[in-house]
Amino acid sequence: MNGPATATLKRRDFLKTAAGGAGLVIGVQLLPGCAVSGDGNAAAAAAETSWSPGLFVAIDSTGKVSVTCHRSEMGQQIRTSLAQIIADELEADWDKVVVVQASGDPKYGDQNTDGSRSVRRNLTRLRQAGASARRMLEQAAARQWQVPAGECYAELHQVIHRPSGRRLGYGELVRAAAQLPLPDPTEVPLKARKDWRYIGRQQPSVDLPAVLTGRAVYGYDVQLPGMKVAVIERPPALFGKVKKLDDSAALKVSGVEQVIELPVLEPPAAFKALGGVAVIASNSWAAIQGRRALNIDWDAGANAAYDSEAYARQLLEAAHKPGRAVRNQGDVERALSGAAQRVKAEYYVPHLSQAPMEPPCATARVSATAAEIWACTQTPQATRRSVAAALGFEEQQVTVHVTMLGGGFGRKSKPDFSVEAALVARAAGAPVKVMWTREDDIRNGYYHSVSAQCIEAGQDRNGKTVAWKHCTVFPSISATFAHGTKSGSAGEMRMGFVDNPFDIANMRLENGEAEAHLRIGWLRAVANVYHAFATQSFASELAAAAGRDPKDYLLELIGEPRIIDLAAQGVEYDNYGDPIETYPIDTGRLANVVNIAAERADWSRPRPKGHGLGIAVHRSFLSYVATVVEVSVSPEGQLRIPAIYVAIDAGTVVNPDHVRAQCEGGSVYGLSCALGQITAKNGAVVEGNFDDFLVARINDAPAKIDVHIVASDAPPGGVGEPPTPPFAPALCNAIYAASGKRIRKLPIGGQLRG
Repeated sequence: MNGPATATLKRRDFLKTAAGGAGLVIGVQLLPGCAVSGDGNAAAAAAETSWSPGLFVAIDSTGKVSVTCHRSEMGQQIRTSLAQIIADELEADWDKVVVVQASGDPKYGDQNTDGSRSVRRNLTRLRQAGASARRMLEQAAARQWQVPAGECYAELHQVIHRPSGRRLGYGELVRAAAQLPLPDPTEVPLKARKDWRYIGRQQPSVDLPAVLTGRAVYGYDVQLPGMKVAVIERPPALFGKVKKLDDSAALKVSGVEQVIELPVLEPPAAFKALGGVAVIASNSWAAIQGRRALNIDWDAGANAAYDSEAYARQLLEAAHKPGRAVRNQGDVERALSGAAQRVKAEYYVPHLSQAPMEPPCATARVSATAAEIWACTQTPQATRRSVAAALGFEEQQVTVHVTMLGGGFGRKSKPDFSVEAALVARAAGAPVKVMWTREDDIRNGYYHSVSAQCIEAGQDRNGKTVAWKHCTVFPSISATFAHGTKSGSAGEMRMGFVDNPFDIANMRLENGEAEAHLRIGWLRAVANVYHAFATQSFASELAAAAGRDPKDYLLELIGEPRIIDLAAQGVEYDNYGDPIETYPIDTGRLANVVNIAAERADWSRPRPKGHGLGIAVHRSFLSYVATVVEVSVSPEGQLRIPAIYVAIDAGTVVNPDHVRAQCEGGSVYGLSCALGQITAKNGAVVEGNFDDFLVARINDAPAKIDVHIVASDAPPGGVGEPPTPPFAPALCNAIYAASGKRIRKLPIGGQLRG
C-alpha cells in the first residue's frame, strides 16, 4: 500500500488518472491507499473518454464498467449484490464489471452499513442508475446510426439496431453518450422482472479471489510511509480517568517513541474516544510491550461499583414491577384473573460483545488543515463527522477511506476507534495506526444490552391464550448518546416487542427503567435478540402448559392471516424506517415460514430418546424467518446440534447464495449469543478473549443447515440480521423437548448438567 499517491483520490479523480492500454483502462479495483499508475497525458486521454453517468456507474472507452459501492463490505457480499443490480439494468457483461469502493461522502446518501438495509434501500435507485446509463448508450447509438431511439436496444454490453442487426459496443459509444444530458432516472423504464439477467441469480463474488489470495485490504493491512503504530491502555471502567501515570519503563522499551494521554471522556460517550494512555512505537510488538510496562493509577469514576451479577438481580426485580405501557389492548388484568390457568416465567440475556474476527483498527494522518482516515468502518460519514468534531475541523477537511472489514456485526458502526487514531496521529505529528487487540475489543466495546423480561399469560379451559402481559427491562442504547436515559427507545421497542404478532385479545406490553453502566450499542439484530428469546420461548411454555404441540400452538398464537395495524392501537412504530404500507406486518407470511421450516424438518417424525426439535419464528428488519433446531442432549448434559432448518421470506432476493450464507452465518451467530456472556466486576469487563467469552466452535455448530428461501415478488427485506433472533429460542425449545429442562437464562453454560 502506498498512501500518498492516492490519499485524496475521489472516484472521478481515479478515472482521470488511471492508465493502461492506450491510456484508457480503469484499474481492476481501487481500495483506499492502493497506488494508481499513470502520467499526465494518459490522465488527459482518460478524462476525455471516460463517462460517469451519475454517482454509481462509470464506463471507459474499452467498455470497462466501474460500479461504485457506497456501502462497506464485511463478508456479506454487498459489493457483489449492488454490482449485480446496476449491471442487470445496464445490460452489462458481468466479466467487464469492476467495483470501486466509495469514500465517506454525503453525496451518496446513507452509507451506514447496518440495519440490514443495503439492498432494500438501494434496489430501486441503483436499478435506475443502471437503466439511465443504458438509455443514454441507446440514444448515442441511435444518433450515430441516425435512426429512432426506439429501434435500438442494449444487450450484453452492446447496443443493437433491431431492424438491421447493426451493433456497437459500449466502449465505442462512451464519447457520444457523455455528450447527452442525464435523464430523469424516475422516468427511465426499468426491466420487467422476467427479463432480469443477474438479479435473483447467483453471481461470483467480486471480492473472493482477492480475499483468498491475500490481496484484499483490511483495516490492519493499511501501510503509509513513515507510519507509526499505537495501542491504548483505556480506563477499566466507563468514564474512568488517569489519576497518576508513570511511563518511564514504557519509554525504555526498544521501539517505543512516545507516550501520550488522551482527553478524558465526559458523558455522553457517543462515538468519542474512551480516553486513557497511548503508546506510540515503530512497530506493534514494541507498542504492546510498552503498554504492558505502563504504571497507571486509575480513578474508576462513577461506574466503579458496577457488578453485572448484582445488576441482573435488579433487572429481574424490575421486570416483575409495573412499567411504562407501550402497547395496551383489551383488559389484561381482568382476563388474567378469569383465566382457567396462569403461566408465568422470567427470562434473562446477558451483555454480549460483537467480537468480529478483525478487531477495530484505524490509521490516521493529520495536518493543521486536514485529516485522512483509513478504517474498517461500517459508517464512513459518521466517522467523518466524529473525527471532525474531535479535531475541531469542518467535515470537508476530513477524508475517510473505507477498507474491507473482517466482520462488523455493529461494532464497526461506532467510529470511536477512528477518533482515537486521529487524536493520536495529531499528537504524534506522523501517520499512526491505532490497533485494538482482541482483549481491547472485548473489554472496551459497545455492548449488546443485558435484558430481563417477565411474561405472564392466561389460558382458558381449552388451552387458548386469552391474556398476555409482558415487561422488558434493559439499559438503552440511547444512554450512550443521552447520558442518564433509563427507558428503552421507540426503536428498541419496535424490535420484536410492540410488534408482537400474536392474536391475543388482551395484551399489555410494558418497559421498565434501567441505568447503563457500560457503553451500550447495537449488535447483530439488536433488541430483537432478547425479545425474540423471551417471546418465542414463552410460546413453547404455553404449548406445554396446554398439552399441545409447540408448532401447532405457535401457529394458533399467530392466528389467521391478517395485517396488524399498530397505529390503530395508538402504538408508536417506525417499521425500521420504511413505509408500513410497503412493508406491512403480515401474519400470513409469518405463519408460512413456520410451516415451511417444520415441513423441511419433518416435524412430526419419531425421535430417539434425548433428541428434540424446537421451533421459533420472528419478523425483523422487514423479513420473516422461522428456525427449527434439532438437538441431542446426553445424560451427562452434552449438547449436539445435528441439524437446523431455516425458512426465510425476505421478499425480492438479489443473490440467493448470499441469502443462504447469511442464514447460515446468522444462525451460528445466534448460537454464539446463547453461549457467550460479558460480565463486569468493579466496573470493569471480566472477559478478555475467546477462552472466556465463548463463541460457537466448529464442534458446536450445526452439522447440517438447511435453508429455504421463499420465492416472492414483495419488496426486498433485510437479510443480514433476521436469521439471528429465532435461533436461541428454537435451540432452547429443542433442549426442553430433548431433556425436559427449560433454559430461561442465557448463557446456557452448565444448565444441562445434573
